[in-house]
Amino acid sequence: MDRMTELKIFISIADEENLTRAAEALSMSVSRVSRSLTALEQRLGVRLIQRNTRQLSLTSEGERFSQAAREILISMREAEESIKTGTGQPRGTLRVGASLSFSLLHLLPVIDRFKEKYPEIHVHLQTGNRYCDVIESGLDLMVRARPSENDSTVMIRKLADLPRQMAASPDYLAKYGMPRTPEDLARHKMLLYTLSDDWEAPNLTRDGKTTRYPLKGDLTANDSQILRHAALASSGILVQPSYILQSDLEAGRLVPVLPEWSLDPLRLTVAYPSRTFLPLRTRLFIDHLVEYFRQKGLEDIWAQQANVVPPPHSGGEMRYATH
Repeated sequence: MDRMTELKIFISIADEENLTRAAEALSMSVSRVSRSLTALEQRLGVRLIQRNTRQLSLTSEGERFSQAAREILISMREAEESIKTGTGQPRGTLRVGASLSFSLLHLLPVIDRFKEKYPEIHVHLQTGNRYCDVIESGLDLMVRARPSENDSTVMIRKLADLPRQMAASPDYLAKYGMPRTPEDLARHKMLLYTLSDDWEAPNLTRDGKTTRYPLKGDLTANDSQILRHAALASSGILVQPSYILQSDLEAGRLVPVLPEWSLDPLRLTVAYPSRTFLPLRTRLFIDHLVEYFRQKGLEDIWAQQANVVPPPHSGGEMRYATH
């Protein structure tokens, strides 16, 4: 039996967790599937499948081998498809995960440019704010504000450091006053993003001194765009990464709050399974994404924006919250 068939049989067993179902899926006899598994384990000198009376399960060695086997089969399929079409173009479906805000502001333009260059690749975009498991979710890559991964089988590549800012609408600040100190925030309506690690008590730093300030949210939400729209409607002060606030700050729809105080920054990364045989379409998209950030100079733009001094308020007298 050739080794590619051997790998296909092993993957089917791993997926079905049953020899009979694996055999049916491959239109093979149970005895042939069983002999293939036994021969593979004997050749490798390790047990890949744990057998019991009810079902089969992968051993730790089986888990590692399963991942490598899937990558080999994917690479082989891509190579065959490329030869069959005669185009030499990478093909297949690329599954990308990201937050709704990042997808709307930056990922859609990247996908448009990527599709122009690689029209044979279908991109499936899955939006969400939760930090789901990259491998279990079945995604090829995820963009998220997370500096590291708990899973050693997941690789990350930095896209940019993300300053965070507080901001509010000019109308809100005209009505409630501009906070002078972090303590003043206790008297303001706060719009807080609940998926942030420090949403209830962020660190604020000034002149090298860092203090943790508890905040009470008048409105909390698990989506940045909800909070952004609430801030534009003069509902309160929000805390968000600079990339979400960039256009609103530039247009004057929002005004920086306590700009002389800095919040703990985030790091925007792309996470993907650690694979020796990473699919070509995944590698191409990651490189395309990194190049987009470099060409746009987004990290520098956001860093400069975080130090912007708020413009003078144009309408009415500015009142300040009092102690």
